[in-house]
Amino acid sequence: MVALARKTLIYEWRKFLPAALAVAFSGLLLLMMTALMFGIFSSAGVYVSRSGGDIWAGYPGTQTVELGRPIPRDTEVWLQMDPDVVQVEPFQWLDGDWRGPVERGSVSVFISGIEPAPNGLMFSHVLSAAERAMLSEPGAVIVDGADLSKLGLGIGGTAFLNGHRVRIVAAANGLRTLGGVNIVTSIATARTLVGDPAERDKVAYYVARLAPGANPDAVRGRLTPVASAHRFAVWTHDEFAWNAATYWMFETGAGLGFIFLSFVVFLVGVVITSQTLFAAVASSVREYAMLNALGAGIGTLRRVILEQAFWVGAIGIVFGGLVSLTLALLAHGQDVPIAFNYIAAIACGVLVMTIALISGLLAVGAINHLEPANLLR
Repeated sequence: MVALARKTLIYEWRKFLPAALAVAFSGLLLLMMTALMFGIFSSAGVYVSRSGGDIWAGYPGTQTVELGRPIPRDTEVWLQMDPDVVQVEPFQWLDGDWRGPVERGSVSVFISGIEPAPNGLMFSHVLSAAERAMLSEPGAVIVDGADLSKLGLGIGGTAFLNGHRVRIVAAANGLRTLGGVNIVTSIATARTLVGDPAERDKVAYYVARLAPGANPDAVRGRLTPVASAHRFAVWTHDEFAWNAATYWMFETGAGLGFIFLSFVVFLVGVVITSQTLFAAVASSVREYAMLNALGAGIGTLRRVILEQAFWVGAIGIVFGGLVSLTLALLAHGQDVPIAFNYIAAIACGVLVMTIALISGLLAVGAINHLEPANLLR
């Protein structure tokens, strides 16, 4: 009887095709929503994920880079005193007002002041040594290539940033962040853009690189008492990136919206798939009645339907996964923020198979009242 489920799917595939497509597109929606969610919210931690520091120091209680506040200038000294710290550099983050072409008006931007040295830590995974060297020029800035249209300028264009003239010297890929345009400049230029002269020598963060083989958690543990006494806090690279992503995902409510929409997709998938499977089973009810008359129990027939639902789910997962991969490649080429990992893929696969199996359980109702005697009519 087990082989019957697969043979039925092969010889009557037209009946089960709508159910497989319903499962596939449910999986497609779940996969794409998950990829977009991870992509959008991971961009909130682009300052951390695209940089090479192992330890971050900032204002106590800071949950994401955008919420940073100036910290004491002696923070750098306390970081350098740890035996495992081999490099410390400042990172200035502040809001900016960009005024380019008149027709574009004013654009709110984020300013990232970094160390332009070739071995600099900030955005080390994005900017080349040549691009970093360009920032040594006073007023030089680098933006993400996808943000040039927002600013209304190309490479070489000039604008006013917080009232100071700046020039776009290069465009890189991987600098986009959640909520605005990221303007990267040298720490020296960034200090000239600070409104309050008394705050120009202060920065929001210090980033530290550890010696090879050093344990970031152990270093953070040693620095925590010092940090508490001197009004700053320390986080590991992974911890700060995670804090930024979860802040935007849950604290702002946007992540809960994605989760609710996923639940809606799940319910719609169950309803549509169960109806198509029910129709496929109902169209073969006479065949099931004959099997029942020949001695096949209702429990055995239910297992056949559930196995059919399993294979429908498997086919839907494969088809939906292939379409999702194609769309992901297209989205990547258009600078759409998407990100994915195998854990999310497995979770989506489990949800899609759950849709198929629940639909199979609901489709079993089509044979609950088999009457073999009806075959004599």
